Amino acid sequence: MAATKSASSAQANKSNNMISLLAPVVCLLAGYIIWRFILGAGSNFGVGSENGGFWPERDAPKTALSKMYLGGIIVPILIGSFLTMITFVFERFMTIKKASGTGSNNEFVQKVQMHLSNKNVDAAIAECDKQKGSVGNVMKAGLHRYKEMINDNQLSTDQKVMAIQKEVEEATSLELPMLEKNLVFLSTIASIATLMGLLGTVLGMIRSFSALGEDSGGGAAASKLSVGISEALYNTALGIGTSAFAIVFYNIFTTKIDAITYGIDESSFTLTQSFATQYK
Repeated sequence: MAATKSASSAQANKSNNMISLLAPVVCLLAGYIIWRFILGAGSNFGVGSENGGFWPERDAPKTALSKMYLGGIIVPILIGSFLTMITFVFERFMTIKKASGTGSNNEFVQKVQMHLSNKNVDAAIAECDKQKGSVGNVMKAGLHRYKEMINDNQLSTDQKVMAIQKEVEEATSLELPMLEKNLVFLSTIASIATLMGLLGTVLGMIRSFSALGEDSGGGAAASKLSVGISEALYNTALGIGTSAFAIVFYNIFTTKIDAITYGIDESSFTLTQSFATQYK
């Protein structure tokens, strides 16, 4: 059974590592494609040419979304960051939902306590199979050692309790890293998205004022400056919006992980206290 557990854990890590490596690259590439070929499509502008290679010249946008293209080269990075955030929100949601189990962890622990008080360890293990999730997996691992310790005549009660606790800690060390994995992407995006947006805005302002310095058209120049500033501020809006979403979902997920961690701690306490009380 131990070998099977190790193999499945290794497969899960490999799968998550692939997502961690590929998702940011794919999302940044998708961000550029959206910016260049959808927002920056020639049909969305009244004036433009294909000069400029990966950043063609465009002017006179026909729609509000096409104005985002004129925000500059930081825009595709921000779009890619937003897509990366959405990807890991979905990935963490699925992982944490699975780790939460099929029912309430509090009710599950209470059922296990009831079965253990009746010295029905097999029924408690059956409850773990129904519950699943991180708390169910940790509890099941502890219950198997619990069952072994009942029939062990060589160790003292304290040693048996320590053996159960050690088994629970080992099972916990396999579960918790998978819950916290990839949250670093959300925290990083929450931190840098606003800064990237401000960088894009500053670069856009530099371009706008440079164009103003070259143009002596009075009112026309002022109008062009206001348009340029409006386009530059798309960077700030994208950055702040992406950062806000990342912060909200990061806090939601950490709260859920804290609840699961509390359930694991409660299950550990339940096992050790039950054994120490009933098998002195």
